[in-house]
Amino acid sequence: MDARRLFDMIEQMRVEALGSRWMAGVAQNLHARLDEFCRNEGLHRVTKREESQLSHALRLLVHERLTGTPVPESGSRLAELWRGWLTQRIGRQLDLMKACVEDQQSFADTVREAMHVLEIADEQDLPPQPEESEEEDSKQEQDEPPQPQGEESDGDWPSPGEGEDSEPAEEADGMAVAEDEQMEAGAADEKPAGPARWRAPWPQNELASEEGYKVFTTSHDEVTEAGKLADSEELSRLRTQLDQQLSHLQGVVSTLANRLQRHLLAKQTRSWEFDLDEGLLDAGRLARVIVDPVSPLSFKRETDAKFRDTVVSLLIDNSGSMRGRPITVAAMSADILARTLERCGVKVEILGFTTRAWKGGEAREKWVEAGKPKNPGRLNDLRHIVYKPADAPWRRARRNLGLMLREGLLKENIDGEALLWAHTRLLGRPEQRRILMVISDGAPVDDATLSANPGNYLEKHLRDVIDWIEAFSPVELTAIGIGHDVTRYYRRAVTIADAEELGGTMMINLAQLFDEEGDRAPPRYGRVRLSDGPSHTR
Repeated sequence: MDARRLFDMIEQMRVEALGSRWMAGVAQNLHARLDEFCRNEGLHRVTKREESQLSHALRLLVHERLTGTPVPESGSRLAELWRGWLTQRIGRQLDLMKACVEDQQSFADTVREAMHVLEIADEQDLPPQPEESEEEDSKQEQDEPPQPQGEESDGDWPSPGEGEDSEPAEEADGMAVAEDEQMEAGAADEKPAGPARWRAPWPQNELASEEGYKVFTTSHDEVTEAGKLADSEELSRLRTQLDQQLSHLQGVVSTLANRLQRHLLAKQTRSWEFDLDEGLLDAGRLARVIVDPVSPLSFKRETDAKFRDTVVSLLIDNSGSMRGRPITVAAMSADILARTLERCGVKVEILGFTTRAWKGGEAREKWVEAGKPKNPGRLNDLRHIVYKPADAPWRRARRNLGLMLREGLLKENIDGEALLWAHTRLLGRPEQRRILMVISDGAPVDDATLSANPGNYLEKHLRDVIDWIEAFSPVELTAIGIGHDVTRYYRRAVTIADAEELGGTMMINLAQLFDEEGDRAPPRYGRVRLSDGPSHTR
């Protein structure tokens, strides 16, 4: 096995993982390329573990760990054959790779350690470490000043403060480097604020440590379009059923939707500048020229009010507790809101989240077959549903919204991972302003996961995800709880007692977000009820 080539391959996985976090389209393309690679190599036909497969297995498991996306189906058989063997030997190194994926030097050191544990290569077979390269250069170039030892550095750049103790060959270069380092040091002390400076998004299934949130297997999770879960005839029937329900709510919600539309259009209303020397002729002031022929002509110019390009993502809880009136009202409100915002030039994405089975699916079966190890993490198969993509017009996606009324679709809810999924989709959007609205009626619940882990396992992960998004992400997060106090979790949230209030609350919530005050985030450790204004701490 070529150790250097394997080392470069894992480094390539690191670069691809970083690109996947920032660009959703790139992530899909890379996943498709990996699937094609597995098929070309015949990995979907393997039946037993062989030493020649080790490099392919490492590629699949490192890709899965760094990106948080499951191994392609064509490579899942090979990955499962090697997963236990590799995790037993280099499980700690795999976790460290993900923890330091943004630090190239630390990542490279971890890869070296993993390859030594697997007895793949000796040190001379791998690329030299930067520190060793600097020592060799200093020996070859005697005329240059010695490099300080004991500190890690990137490439040939000197360490902070180095210029004080050494005499660089060119003072101008030394001063430039020192200035750059001061700027970097000052930037490191700044707190993240806004889109200009923020941390890269979590992978979908972040594993910060052995004690952190874990997923037993992602092999059976799915992200699917609503149209693929039912045939055309059933979708039409469910849409007709939704339209019948809409007739009872149409009046109240439509009135509020019209108010929201007027509110948004008012923000986009153009204004005029008068008494200019050039532009359009101001016909209203021609009388002044007739009265006084020597008066100059007056011109005007139309100006656009500042209104940032915006996308709104609605993430709707599709759990069993939403069955009945709550999910019907949620579907109706999403339908009306999508139409309203589309008329105002605001793109809308409608998403849903649930699980594929009650009380654990195939993931739990694998856990049982593995001997029920302690603290396995999430033990159900996710089902994330795209009812309406942001770029699709409402008329093309209208039938899909009726799927929420389908009997048997609503099961359990794992909110933290759904929130990360919706958040990642928004980060791939080109709009300047991104709003994520979560609609839920309770805390995350999955019986299989909670029975094999601590009782607050899913709720703690949800809190961590919310706090992370609110602190570091440019996405504006808001939530509406139906009969459930979501103000305990979200900084910007409102709780309603009855599902009938949902439509109006969504309109008011969005109207406040589009207000000038809505652009300013509440205090970091506060919770805000949008309905009444006052805030309270957790």
